[in-house]
Amino acid sequence: MSLFRRLLNPRRKKQESPSENPQVSKYFPEKRPPVDEEFVLNFRKNGGKFLYCEDMNEVYEMFNSILLENDWFETEVCSLNKELSKKFDGYNLDFKVSNNNASFMLSTCESLVADNGSILLSSNQLKGKKLWELPNNMVIFATTSQIVRNISDGMRIIKMAYKNNIPVNISTIRHFGNGEKDDFMTYGNSNKNLYLILLEDL
Repeated sequence: MSLFRRLLNPRRKKQESPSENPQVSKYFPEKRPPVDEEFVLNFRKNGGKFLYCEDMNEVYEMFNSILLENDWFETEVCSLNKELSKKFDGYNLDFKVSNNNASFMLSTCESLVADNGSILLSSNQLKGKKLWELPNNMVIFATTSQIVRNISDGMRIIKMAYKNNIPVNISTIRHFGNGEKDDFMTYGNSNKNLYLILLEDL
């Protein structure tokens, strides 16, 4: 996808802002970036590790690189999604529903929220667990079609997809990395060392 190629290319030409273009009034509302570009920028700003893949072969290569970087081969993995566990079988990982000795958690998500770069999860991924009960290290597998502009859009998609059985325990992860300390602005949120493997499906 050309958008993500531009985001990952540091040489790309900086777009002119309205103040730099004399033909555009300074009172004209600032143009928002495309939703996918806005998500990537905010996700990275939050400290998330973003890995874009064009096909499943690249997904497996990226996943292998994550395991190699962190020495997570032949370790326990917390995974509450049996289909996802099967998809990433073959790395000598021991998939468990318990996170007591897990090196990391492997999960999907409901949506990727662009305006604050967060990951929207529900009981479909968390079951009955709270964010602070999950491993500090997480690998999220998602697709580009899951990117939404804001949390309201994400909630609307959840309601449409699960009309008769709307999931509970809906939460967002927004703070990524190991070094940040909680303060009153992050109360109730859990800081996670998070990798996002994003598959192109549009």
